[in-house]
Amino acid sequence: MTRLLEIEKLSVTFGGLHALKDLDFHVDEGEIVSVIGPNGAGKTTFFNMISGMVAPTSGDIRFEGNSIVGYDPNQVTAAGIARTFQNVRLFANMTILENVMVAQHCRTKTGAFGALFNTAGFKREEEEIRQHGIDVLGFFGTRLTGYRLEQPASVLSYANRRRLEIARAMATRPKLILLDEPVAGMNPKESAELTGLIGKLRSEWGFTVVMIEHDMGVVRDVSDRVVVLDHGEPIAQGSYEEVSTDPQVIEAYLGRPVEKRKKSDVDTSETGATA
Repeated sequence: MTRLLEIEKLSVTFGGLHALKDLDFHVDEGEIVSVIGPNGAGKTTFFNMISGMVAPTSGDIRFEGNSIVGYDPNQVTAAGIARTFQNVRLFANMTILENVMVAQHCRTKTGAFGALFNTAGFKREEEEIRQHGIDVLGFFGTRLTGYRLEQPASVLSYANRRRLEIARAMATRPKLILLDEPVAGMNPKESAELTGLIGKLRSEWGFTVVMIEHDMGVVRDVSDRVVVLDHGEPIAQGSYEEVSTDPQVIEAYLGRPVEKRKKSDVDTSETGATA
């Protein structure tokens, strides 16, 4: 497989605190990789660095063989990486279709001149953007299409807002999509539906996916590989079955196990003897 994203010795420090430390990570083209870990493990910081929102203290991030360290978020998007956020970030007063169309402006070519004078090239490109937006929204079925296209995003339910955010990422024509807790706040039925769609992002649209998710059912059902972070460092990776039974992973989620007392300590406590 072709190595799409490669991260080497990536570290970020905030006021002396290591959010990530010497992280090595890779994603092959066509993979679905889940990044999991307890709260504070550094997962969102990891996404923020890939997407250009946080600058690493050291290390390198290479996408398709080229370093993207120092890129602004718009440059990262133009390179072919799109992301969603744990807290949905939509243009609430824009229509559903407009939200998806505006996401595509990183791919436009006609520029300000075409828009100002409404040239034939601008009109043609605008229609292509509109049609691509409709195609992307159609991936989610009737929830975001039909009469809904012209509705403001503000009227959508929470679950449909999350779908629209994924649609907006898809519309940028990326090669890699970063999903930050895509089923957060959804009920079991909604989670199951979106889990199926995550698999189709690869099978039907050809996207490579890296996902942060706390719902282990979703992680189990869609992941080729799972990477576990704890205190900014990877502690395990492999299949879901492998990492879910790894003692280090269990300890990270549940806390340190109670250490067995020495036999001499037990004997002393039981007899009431003192040292």
